[in-house]
Amino acid sequence: MRAAAVPTLRFQILYVFLVLAHDRRRILHFGVTAHPTAEWTAQQLREAFPWDGAPRYLLRDRDRIFGDDFIAQVKAMGIQQVLAAPRSPWQRAYVERVIGTIRRECLDHMIVFNAGGLSRNLHSFLRYYHGSRTHLGLRKDTPDPRPIQEPEVGRVISIPEVGGLHHCYERRAA
Repeated sequence: MRAAAVPTLRFQILYVFLVLAHDRRRILHFGVTAHPTAEWTAQQLREAFPWDGAPRYLLRDRDRIFGDDFIAQVKAMGIQQVLAAPRSPWQRAYVERVIGTIRRECLDHMIVFNAGGLSRNLHSFLRYYHGSRTHLGLRKDTPDPRPIQEPEVGRVISIPEVGGLHHCYERRAA
């Protein structure tokens, strides 16, 4: 779980809150706001795990947005918190890597106007990230496992994703 800052065209700072499942590198939830508070962060946690689907452990940093309301929500959900040491991003390596990937492969190539635009672009990127972007840690699979396409299915075609920023390749019959 991590929050990242994103500047807009008008020099406003938007914050993106991410919840990542470590097993398949799947982003379970994200939220965008200009004013993160402990109440907002607690609400994001409720949205990430709505129906008793909360994990046993929650690894997080010591950011101030994880205030008393957030801590109370975590305890109410029966989640055990694991706090990373101060100034130790290597203790949250998976989520730090995902944030870097989102920056390098998405945000560095677009201009963010407002929270709605950022949210739409992140939804588009996450569809690509979960369904098409391979990971070496997952044995060159995607967070959402894909079927193997045999050569007999047809020729390989390119499908633009994220507004043409990335492409997905599939076999399709002629």
